Amino acid sequence: MEQVTDRIFAETRLRGCNPAFVKTSAGPVVIDTPQLPTRAVAMRKMVEEHGTMQLLVNTEHHVDHIFGNYWFKGAVPIAHHQGVHDRFMTVYPELDPFAYALEALPTDDPGGAALVPDRETYYANMGTADIVFTGDVTFRIGDRTFALLHTPGHTPGQVAVYVPEERAVFTGDTIFSECTTWLMTSNVDQWITALDRIRALDIDHVIPGHGPVQTKAYLATQRSFMLEWKAAVAVAVAKGWSREETIARVSFEERYPVDIGQEYMMGYIQERNAGALYDLFTRPTETTWPAKDAPPR
Repeated sequence: MEQVTDRIFAETRLRGCNPAFVKTSAGPVVIDTPQLPTRAVAMRKMVEEHGTMQLLVNTEHHVDHIFGNYWFKGAVPIAHHQGVHDRFMTVYPELDPFAYALEALPTDDPGGAALVPDRETYYANMGTADIVFTGDVTFRIGDRTFALLHTPGHTPGQVAVYVPEERAVFTGDTIFSECTTWLMTSNVDQWITALDRIRALDIDHVIPGHGPVQTKAYLATQRSFMLEWKAAVAVAVAKGWSREETIARVSFEERYPVDIGQEYMMGYIQERNAGALYDLFTRPTETTWPAKDAPPR
């Protein structure tokens, strides 16, 4: 794992999210878990070398951030937002989340298959967290503060974990660092607001959901890229392109690669990003008009 500060360690070179942990005087705090089972087991062993785990925080509900919780369950309290609880592991309507999690095993973790329980056992053990919260919540653990900031956009239950003593923030997938961004089930306007909220923090280190660790400056890069996506689809709509034409013609696949191990998903991501934004711009706006006999205002 990469050492970001004296207290922060993060893995940015594996398929899946960037799992990380922070050392405190009371014991380590984990942020997200590896999707790959053998890596989850190895990470737990590594973290426990630094003391008794105090808390595991999930930044979102997608498979790559939460599937590895199974190999931490019972050893540490798990905390996540109500939005994560409500949508546990769901990725996209046509993707079976459990099967999707296992897709990575043959190529990225062949030894992991022996560690995976059957579907029923997995869900029976992982249906709830120990701490489910709404809004923001702050934990003081040992000599470090963990401010869990509700930053919806990429997902409704998205949180950023701000550790002021380290001048660092774990953004989850609010930041896709130097890799293509998955927009398809997101609220892009909320996401931009989340970026602005994170940018207001006093930070030097940005640990993203995917890709290399960045400085605060990268928040503007992510924001700009999302505005480019919005503008490109808005222009397509203004030109009268159909949804099918927009999906076929609007793409940013040359800008960034897909994160490690999912290169085959590039077309899927581009098509669904464009389609989701097209739907946003063409969705009818509901307007409530005054009743015919309503008094003048």
